[in-house]
Amino acid sequence: MKKLELHWKILIGMVAGLLFGFLMKNLEQKGIVVDWIKPFGTVFINMLKMIAVPLIVVSLIVGLADLKDISKLSKLGGRTVFFYLCTTIFAVSLGLVLANVIKPGSYINEASRKSLLENFSGDASQKIELADKAKTSGPLQPMVDIVPDNFFNALSDNGSMLQVIFFVILIGIGLILVEEEKSKPVVDFFKGLNDVIMKIIDIIMLFSPYGVFALMAALMVEIPDFTTLGALAIYGLTVLFGLLIMTFILYPTLLMLFAKVNPISFFKAIAPAQLLAFSTSSSAATLPVTMECVTEHVGVDEEVSSFVLPLGATVNMDGTSLYQAVAAIFIAQAMLPYPLDFHTQLMIVVTATLASIGSAAVPSAGMVMLVIVLGQAGIPEAGLALIFAIDRPLDMCRTVVNITSDATVATIVAKSVGKLNPVKS
Repeated sequence: MKKLELHWKILIGMVAGLLFGFLMKNLEQKGIVVDWIKPFGTVFINMLKMIAVPLIVVSLIVGLADLKDISKLSKLGGRTVFFYLCTTIFAVSLGLVLANVIKPGSYINEASRKSLLENFSGDASQKIELADKAKTSGPLQPMVDIVPDNFFNALSDNGSMLQVIFFVILIGIGLILVEEEKSKPVVDFFKGLNDVIMKIIDIIMLFSPYGVFALMAALMVEIPDFTTLGALAIYGLTVLFGLLIMTFILYPTLLMLFAKVNPISFFKAIAPAQLLAFSTSSSAATLPVTMECVTEHVGVDEEVSSFVLPLGATVNMDGTSLYQAVAAIFIAQAMLPYPLDFHTQLMIVVTATLASIGSAAVPSAGMVMLVIVLGQAGIPEAGLALIFAIDRPLDMCRTVVNITSDATVATIVAKSVGKLNPVKS
């Protein structure tokens, strides 16, 4: 009998969890799920986050050391940043076009608007407070934040992934520059450690269907009533439509044009990572699985995937960028008596692009960055409360787009530097 593939196991766990959560919610047994089921999902996410930073450190050092040439690193970095920037700008622009055409804010009535503002004003205030702290920093603060004052402190914080990447790149450059006989013992150590970490990921993934079951069950019992979500249906569908265009039109087109890769084979290869991204809403937690799928199933050489994917999980947030654009226009349409002019919307493109780079790869981080986008455009920040009710399901979907974009760019960059060896299915 043929063994069931991992993505099917995860999908079964996801559906079973949703059904179980729906049943418990209707039986008014929310406590059972929250107290006895949800902790298993939390443990699963924590295990993935636990291995994410060690994986980045080890795989990036090995990948950079194998380059053996600084010029290769600059070529790799330049192409990666170029494609990440292009897809992000496209995502924001697409979000603005859809929001202006569909006008989701015009479908929300006064009663629903008041209800949402009252019910979620507390949640919105917390995000606004966090964003205010970010606003007080200078224009070059993001550059300062990249350089850690203590590498070991950065290692202990998943939110400091960019600092870790910066330091590890320096280590990789150092290994390239020293004599090979001196660097070889260090590289061999990290190669062995990399193999060990990949085995740990395999062990963690054995638990994935059960972890996903717990996460989905908890989501179902904690999600707001559907009557509340109904008022936001057009807004939610607008975001989802944009995400679908990104996933099934933009990325397949890029793959066929620049990497000569069959999109169907590609999606089949990264399906476990996509399902996990949907379940966890975290690019950082999904990163170990994304790297495994892209390297072992898509055929991207490890020296490319170990550089492109960790960087993407930190700075490339296409799904988040599109959502911020749609959300900003939606809130403006719902709360302002006048439409936003072209210049303001152009600044939303710039701000959302920069904000997506600063978004941490954790659930709902884009909400904090959205406050900055709203403030820049002169849109009432309190309007954030309008979209809280539906944010978690949309966060799950946009995380899928975020990791799909990372995997797509990794494949394209690998092809451009001759490091793509498609795996035959």
